[in-house]
Amino acid sequence: MALLVVLLVLLCAESGISQEKDNDNETNALIGEFCGRNGVTSLLNFNKNRNITLNDLRMQLSSKRVLAARAQVVGPGDSVYAVTQCRNYLTVDQCVACFDAGVSKVFNCSAANAYISFDNCFLRYEGFIEFYNDPYFMMDGSGTQFLKCGNQSASQPTPFNQVVRDLLSNIRDATPKTSNFYVASTRQIISENTKVYATAQCVENITQATCQTCMNSVYDKLNSCPPSNQGRFSDVACFARYSDTPFFNDNQTTNIITTRGHSGKPVAIVVAAIGGGVLCLLILVLWLLYRRRLRNKSKKNEQGYINLRLMPMADGAVHYDYKNLKLATNNFSQENILGRGGFGEVFKAILDDKKVVAVKKLQVQHDGATEEFEKEVKLISNIRHRNLLRLLGWSSEGSHLLLVLEYMPNGSLDRFLWGPQRGTLNWNQRYEIIFGIARGLAHLHDEYHIKIVHRDIKSSNILLGDDFRPKIADFGLARFQPEGQSHVSTAFAGTLGYTAPEYALHGFLSDKVDTYSFGIVVLEIICGRRSTEVRPSTSDICCLLEDAWEMYENTKHVNVIDETLKLTEYEREHAMNIIVIALLCTQSPASDRPTMSEVVSMLQEGRSMAERQLTRPTILKNANRRIHIEVMQNQKRKMQLN
Repeated sequence: MALLVVLLVLLCAESGISQEKDNDNETNALIGEFCGRNGVTSLLNFNKNRNITLNDLRMQLSSKRVLAARAQVVGPGDSVYAVTQCRNYLTVDQCVACFDAGVSKVFNCSAANAYISFDNCFLRYEGFIEFYNDPYFMMDGSGTQFLKCGNQSASQPTPFNQVVRDLLSNIRDATPKTSNFYVASTRQIISENTKVYATAQCVENITQATCQTCMNSVYDKLNSCPPSNQGRFSDVACFARYSDTPFFNDNQTTNIITTRGHSGKPVAIVVAAIGGGVLCLLILVLWLLYRRRLRNKSKKNEQGYINLRLMPMADGAVHYDYKNLKLATNNFSQENILGRGGFGEVFKAILDDKKVVAVKKLQVQHDGATEEFEKEVKLISNIRHRNLLRLLGWSSEGSHLLLVLEYMPNGSLDRFLWGPQRGTLNWNQRYEIIFGIARGLAHLHDEYHIKIVHRDIKSSNILLGDDFRPKIADFGLARFQPEGQSHVSTAFAGTLGYTAPEYALHGFLSDKVDTYSFGIVVLEIICGRRSTEVRPSTSDICCLLEDAWEMYENTKHVNVIDETLKLTEYEREHAMNIIVIALLCTQSPASDRPTMSEVVSMLQEGRSMAERQLTRPTILKNANRRIHIEVMQNQKRKMQLN
């Protein structure tokens, strides 16, 4: 029987090379294009940087004779990071031609990010570097998946459908296992005396798990195309195509038998040879083990802590051994402490590969520690955004609950506002920090597939990277806001001084609570004062917010700007405009506040404040007094820095 199995396996294996024939890889159909929503600071500066980057990409392709390239221009303002990649069956000249077609498309886009996908290549650029190794690290949520099915049907749909689906199944399994994440394969349709050609490719330098996730999408999406004679699917992480017309040569196929492991027809034959009785017994044993595992999944361990190894994690988030993290933090030594919070401490750690990370160690004696840990891991493991702190991994062993997070070398924002680094942030840096926080919150509220309310936006929860790019941290108090509901009623949790009045007084929680907190943080950034700080000369005013309102009502809000800032006339006007936006965010009732997406637009586009009315927060004096913002021509121009 063993000999029979070997013979059957050999009969089922595809031939690696056959006679070369003409193909249509000269065609280069557009699959989809996406012009993002991320704005630029200066269109002139952005266009210059983009042109330099695209020229660099083309030079690499043509001079190095390669099919993939990266390039970037990093500078103050509008940095551009770009990547292009062609299909492996192309010549370099065909690749350059495809790239040129992509360049002609992106010139129609004035956003800071774009994605163009063709049959033969893709071109993408962003304003941040993280997407190089994590294609899904993006700001605009969905919108970059494209599916195109042919408009002609196969002459014999039933055999055609079966062959296509078998072929797609095989390339789905094989592509992530190849060294270059690329597969090209064919299948013969005997009844029609024709072939089906298919290829799949994942983006370079991503993980095998990310490639596999994308290939699963390929299989699910392209399966809806047959009996169409061809189909294409493109995502930011991968591409796949099938057709009954050759688009690569038969000598360019990949021998996927060696890569797909225990999948495909050979295994099916071996299983059939085992015998019906043995197979039934094996299925019964596997079913019992599966049921047992399901029961274990639904329980916490004996100490009452979540087994996070069984929780769904985003690609790249890994489980760390507690002993290794203990060693990396020098036994959680005091000299490695980066900060302290309500649920624990954060330590600097150096891993074995010399990578520097931050390790958040939760205090498990706290009543909410386990719940906070589980919630934070579930939330941030699946959120990717340049202005949200990224989860790298976690550890859950006994009573030890640890989160491994991005290391932010400049620490928290409050250090630069009233801490040891006070006065070192210039106006442009402060504006970019305000803009980044707004974009992060807009992603949580409006771009992620569910609305998330952070609940604890404050200066100490804004961390700064090397380039002072802000990232929102500490999602332990975050809550989902159900679709269609204006708010949820819940017990107060947050930080007084940053919390909206309707939430602090009545427990009404909505995304507008974050908007209020954002307004307070903006005032702190511009004024360089704590939200609870009282100026000695205004002892009858309770806090920074009321002081800003009083000054604004008397058109003297220039006086609340941080005295350490040395502003030009334009910068002073710009800062005053953003104070008005901050006050818009703190209004009562909550419905009067803008959404964070609207705030991003106001910051980005310089939209006039002229026809808006402001309403003081209810916790302040004269709560019902409405204030009309007078029309000021000098506030209409240049809301953003060039």
